[in-house]
Amino acid sequence: MGAPVVHFEINGTDAAATRAFYGELFGWSIDADNPMGYGMVDTGGGTGIAGGIAAAQGPPMATFYIEVEDPQAKLDEIEARGGSVIVPVTEVPGAVTFALFADPDGNCIGLVKAE
Repeated sequence: MGAPVVHFEINGTDAAATRAFYGELFGWSIDADNPMGYGMVDTGGGTGIAGGIAAAQGPPMATFYIEVEDPQAKLDEIEARGGSVIVPVTEVPGAVTFALFADPDGNCIGLVKAE
């Protein structure tokens, strides 16, 4: 069975302004009322995937997340195939376990642990 794309994320230099831009432009409902201020996006479209908008920890970027059973094993495979780890496996207690990698061309892609 393949690994589904389950989440998108947009990081900007000013998270509130980025949320306002996308929310107003596309009619998205964005809830950032959480301890991390992470804007959970409900596109209201009835199809597609959910997403988030956050403050960039590095350069602004947009990425998507692929759900896998074992993020570390997948990072090991990615490195063996010429990719590199950007953010190692990281657990946000009660929320998500994720990692970020760069493919051989430098594209930033996320992994999220299957629940």
